[in-house]
Amino acid sequence: MEFLTAAEHSVLLKAIRKQLAHQPLVETRNRKPLRPNPIAPWELRVGPLRAFYEVRPRDQELEGSTDVVYVLSVGKKERNVLRIAGEVVEI
Repeated sequence: MEFLTAAEHSVLLKAIRKQLAHQPLVETRNRKPLRPNPIAPWELRVGPLRAFYEVRPRDQELEGSTDVVYVLSVGKKERNVLRIAGEVVEI
């Protein structure tokens, strides 16, 4: 997230907390599953910003275990170009 401005960083973190805290595997207007790709199975859209994530079950032996969301990468989309860490990426 180093390539994001402070404002973009704040907006993206707030959206991640709000959108992915409950039912992160439910498709919405801002969340969608992606076709198989090397980055992540799910995408969260926040304006031009993108957070790519996956959800894994927590160890079932732990009391009160729930699924855990792992944000694998973040990027910024400008028109049809997605940049992650400043580099153009094809999904």
